[in-house]
Amino acid sequence: MTLSTEAFDPVYRADCPSRAILDQIADKWSMLVLQVLREPRRFNAIKRRLDGVTQRVLTQTLRKLERNGMVERRVLPGSPPGVEYSLTTLGRSLQTPFAALYDWTVENMDVIQSAQRDYDDR
Repeated sequence: MTLSTEAFDPVYRADCPSRAILDQIADKWSMLVLQVLREPRRFNAIKRRLDGVTQRVLTQTLRKLERNGMVERRVLPGSPPGVEYSLTTLGRSLQTPFAALYDWTVENMDVIQSAQRDYDDR
């Protein structure tokens, strides 16, 4: 009996770090935040652009992206001080693949919604 080498590929293992990273960057809010931050923005400006995001979820998403080295947080002088978020070089490197995924989603959204209706009608 011959076993496939894929079965031993480390990226498929439950403990592979790629799983946690994918989970952290490929969720809806992370992808949208990375798109909104094509130019630096303050927290409330990000929140206004992302209809439906709560303050709590946006805060968690920004912290997660900052921890992963994709977003930089900068405290602005003033009274009260403001906070601005921007993409790091690593965060900017996701723009091309995320744009491709977004474009694919928009191009196929009608087909997908039709398939969902067909499935639900069965």
